Amino acid sequence: MDPLPMDSATVDELVVVCIQSFDNEGTIKGSSFVRMFLMMHPWYISSTQLAKKLLLKSQEEGSTDEIRAKICHLVKYWISEFPVEFDLNPALANQIKDLRENLIAGGNETQGQLIDVESVPSYKWKRQVTQRVTSLSKKRKMSLLFDHLNPCELAEHLTYLEYKSFCKILFQDYHSFVMHGCTVDNPILERFITLFNRVSQWIQLMVLSKPTAPQRAAVISHFIHVAQNLLQLQNFNTLMAVVGGLSNSSISGLKETEAHISDETSKIFNSLVDLVTSCGNYSHYRRRFAECTGFRFPILAVNLKDLTAVHVALQDWTDSEKTHVNLVKTQQLYAILQELALVQTTTPNIEANTDLLNLLTVSLDQYYTEEEIYQLSLQREPRADKPANSSPSPSQAPKQPSMIDEWTASVKPKADPAIISKHIEKMVDSVFKYFDTDGDGYISREEFECIRNNFPYLSKVEELDKNQDGKISMEEMMEYFMKASSLLNCQTGFKHTFAETTFFKPTFCEHCTGFIWGLYKQGYKCKVCGVKCHEACRARQVVECRKSRSHSFPQASSAQSNMQNTVITEEDIEEVEQGVFDSQI
Repeated sequence: MDPLPMDSATVDELVVVCIQSFDNEGTIKGSSFVRMFLMMHPWYISSTQLAKKLLLKSQEEGSTDEIRAKICHLVKYWISEFPVEFDLNPALANQIKDLRENLIAGGNETQGQLIDVESVPSYKWKRQVTQRVTSLSKKRKMSLLFDHLNPCELAEHLTYLEYKSFCKILFQDYHSFVMHGCTVDNPILERFITLFNRVSQWIQLMVLSKPTAPQRAAVISHFIHVAQNLLQLQNFNTLMAVVGGLSNSSISGLKETEAHISDETSKIFNSLVDLVTSCGNYSHYRRRFAECTGFRFPILAVNLKDLTAVHVALQDWTDSEKTHVNLVKTQQLYAILQELALVQTTTPNIEANTDLLNLLTVSLDQYYTEEEIYQLSLQREPRADKPANSSPSPSQAPKQPSMIDEWTASVKPKADPAIISKHIEKMVDSVFKYFDTDGDGYISREEFECIRNNFPYLSKVEELDKNQDGKISMEEMMEYFMKASSLLNCQTGFKHTFAETTFFKPTFCEHCTGFIWGLYKQGYKCKVCGVKCHEACRARQVVECRKSRSHSFPQASSAQSNMQNTVITEEDIEEVEQGVFDSQI
């Protein structure tokens, strides 16, 4: 970006600079500064207030046709560069319509014609992201089983899912996250973070679903090669999720399993861990990302950390009266946000299969707490340093409850029943398309075992086969998954007993996942189960209150938690003050 013309200025002065950047014909000089102002102005003035200022300037006594023409060219540029803002903000669109009508009524029809918000397209994204593949051979159908899906295909489809979710995030979502310190009332960003965490948990469940150490080692090796392919695709965000899942204590503690992983594969994994480690403010990752060209998918957690660090370290205004905007801060924030905006304009060269996406999406929709996953890990391989009677050995492990029981006992946010129903219909249709290999319209016992390889801890065939005829119809499978969804959404749980609490270490809200800020009595903690949250999140808490388990479980690995934990350290603030982030972006 070009050097700033000033370090600080009033909003009115900035508006004048932007207007004067255009000539009568609409040619712009200093476009980078104008674009920065139009993107970043919500940090210190709302869009409707900015539009009002432009309207008043066009009506000022002594305002010439030349000034009005420049204002129109500025508004036209604003609409062309940020059309989504006018689509999602009806009040702003109406103000621009008023400006146009005033110009036309005053005899400036040519200038008024430059402003057209009616042509702004709708930005209500559809959930259908690919065209259905119409012709696939039997051999291709079999390759869609996760056990046979090669690492490259799996990496591509994970990239496709995450990138489509990422492209829905707007400036407003980042601004809200930084201002609130969490994802409260920010469903798009929250959904993206949830997807990241589900990828990590799904990997753990896929590993732990295998009964023997060699089988678990094979799954781990498979996902390490998936991570390699993610690196080749320059998808660092999903790479972080995969590395986080494999680094989690529930997987890293499987020493018997680890013994069956080759030294070469372990070496590959260690190099990937080093790449995404937070050491040196993610210096290894930043260096590698800066060298990438073409499609590249950043670790969003790092960008959120940078945004929060800049916001905390630098003031919005340079004076106590809050009249002069701190343009040094504005430029640093803009550099980070512009990088994220550019990522959305370069799509990955991937052809995704809709049915595989449906199956993969449902596989990722299995909700378990970290504690529950770790208990599954203990059932597979009891830890040597624990008392002999602290947890059962794999052979003595209690019978797994049904999938419905697991879902109703786990943590899951509420969802729209209509969306869930539509999602389940797509998934069941895809299951029959690719697992009903003989095409008889039923899932046999043999075919069902193939499905269980893709959905860890799925109930036994008898629980789905209501009429006990030895096969599962599409209606029976629909009923099963709809019942699971219904039980989940009807669950009320137990109420928490919250008390205002002072936290002596970095703590995150277990509802919105945001950092709990402050020095004294920052948030609330349940006196019974220990759930921690913001004051505003107490009423929204969806995790039922449960008594603490008798065992103590380790925390999730830092790699997996990085998506939510944007802790700002003194070192981060010092780096911002020294302008380090400018050189890193």
